[in-house]
Amino acid sequence: MRKSHPRPALPIRHLARLLGVATALGLAACSHIPSYERPAAPVAATFGADISSSTATAAAISAVSASDLAWQVFFQDARLHRLIEIALQNNRDLRIAALTIEQTRAQLQLRRADELPAVSAGVTASRGASSTSGAVSSSFTAGVSVTAYELDLFGRVRALSEAAQAQLLGSEEARKTVQIALVSALASSYLNLLADDALLRITRDTVASREASLQLTRLKYDREAASKLDLVQSQSLLEAAKVALAQLTRQRAQDENALSLLLGQPLPTDLPAGRGLLEQSLLATLPAGIPSEVLAQRPDVRVAEQQLIANNANIGAARAAFFPRISLTGSAGVVSTDLEGLFSNGTAAWTFVPQLLLPIFDAGRNQANLEVARVAREIALAQYEKSIQTGFREVADALAGRATLTEQLRAQSAQLEAEKVRLELVKLRFDHGAASSFDLLDSQRSLYAAQQALVQVQVQQLLNLVTLYKVLGGGWKRE
Repeated sequence: MRKSHPRPALPIRHLARLLGVATALGLAACSHIPSYERPAAPVAATFGADISSSTATAAAISAVSASDLAWQVFFQDARLHRLIEIALQNNRDLRIAALTIEQTRAQLQLRRADELPAVSAGVTASRGASSTSGAVSSSFTAGVSVTAYELDLFGRVRALSEAAQAQLLGSEEARKTVQIALVSALASSYLNLLADDALLRITRDTVASREASLQLTRLKYDREAASKLDLVQSQSLLEAAKVALAQLTRQRAQDENALSLLLGQPLPTDLPAGRGLLEQSLLATLPAGIPSEVLAQRPDVRVAEQQLIANNANIGAARAAFFPRISLTGSAGVVSTDLEGLFSNGTAAWTFVPQLLLPIFDAGRNQANLEVARVAREIALAQYEKSIQTGFREVADALAGRATLTEQLRAQSAQLEAEKVRLELVKLRFDHGAASSFDLLDSQRSLYAAQQALVQVQVQQLLNLVTLYKVLGGGWKRE
């Protein structure tokens, strides 16, 4: 009968204590990451004359900022609401942006896992014969082990983790940027579609009016009351209207296709009733605010800043590579020559293998990596400043449009009314023989052009408000 021997206590607690000390040292490691301060915005203190008035300033103080304004509040059209909801669910660009966040989050988890030791449990067996005696022996081992855990005394691993954290935050802001662009593009396509419908109605009415005018001119020509020139001019005017009708019909179909692409599916047939072009009530009092504050709220600017922060952290990782790298490998368990007695009569065994590597000669690799990190940070800084300058121009352009389109719309409406009166007077003079057919056709052509121009200015004003909402950072929040 085999005699059992008392098994000595396993030194697993010693290994755990050692790993705990190593982890604490790693967490208390020094950091070589340069201190980060947000760069000053390289733009003017104000956007321009549009916000210099006391009225605009009061609006900027009292009104909610565009970035905090939900798109359901800014847009009042129920049909447009439904289209935006469908796009947010099905648009492929937005889906890609959301998946990119998940991918970046997993990459961050990988970096954070490097900050802690990976502990594994295992059982091994070996069997061999001695070269001298020929005796066969077996060995069985069971225990836990830690392999090549880097003791992050100089902050290299932590710097890489901070860079990954900044990239995750940047990907979240990038998704907001995609959503803002999607909401703006969808609203713009919808408004363009409404403008197409308005222009089609005007053009169809114009075609019908010119057909009636051509019939009247043909009757007069048959009775020798109108010349061949009058007849040809009337025909030309009708065909020009038909050309415009064909162009607008094609344009509307293309705009509808563009809307379907943004939706990520065909245009639904069960949409709620919508508002006409003139019934769209967008908020026209969006406050511009102070450029440095407004632009800092834009997700695209935040993406650039997070990229700058990530590159700043990479400098810390590159600096830490110049210092010694300490890694720990250890194991603790039991060893036995008999598998059955491995856990009952096994002998305690443990190993601890620290390793220190000090770079002596690397042909300039670490220095080159540090220079790459520094240049990358300068590139990220330039991209951040450019994103602010681009945002400043976009806001300034939209504000300039808001300041001038109202007056342009008023003048265009006045011109249309004048053309209507002119046509009535020319008709009256023509009926009494005091005006030629050329005068009548010219006034009809001018009226049609004025009607088209008014619709174009109306939709341009609405599109400008949508653009202003977008460039001020609005469109990613929901109610």
